[in-house]
Amino acid sequence: MRTLPDRIRHTILFEAIAVTLFAVIGGWVLGLPVDVTGALGLMFSALAMVWNLLFNWLFDLWDRKYRGMARRGFAVRAVHACLFELGLLIAGLFLIAWWLEVGYREAFLIDISSSAFFLVYAFAYNWSYDQVFPPPRPAETD
Repeated sequence: MRTLPDRIRHTILFEAIAVTLFAVIGGWVLGLPVDVTGALGLMFSALAMVWNLLFNWLFDLWDRKYRGMARRGFAVRAVHACLFELGLLIAGLFLIAWWLEVGYREAFLIDISSSAFFLVYAFAYNWSYDQVFPPPRPAETD
């Protein structure tokens, strides 16, 4: 298990790098000022954190009521991940359309592209983080 300070470092670095990359790359791709895409990145970060908290709380309520909090195997985790991303995609669609003052079609394309970016980024970041800050190994028993 990672320590609480390590988890905090992981989260802060993840968000700081993500917002910076989103601002710079998003600004370049969309032809918008970095402050506009940077602010959108910050709003997305806050949205994702709030949605993560709310969605997982609601999912746990559902799970307790309908499944009795049984072990969450592959199928349950796959549904959980898809529903989480769908909710974030829908909320992001409205955020992008509002902030960038674009139509829903353009907002949807930006949203899907952002989701693909963050999928790759999350994988690369977590793999890199494990290389730089390896997780502690369990103590070996004799």
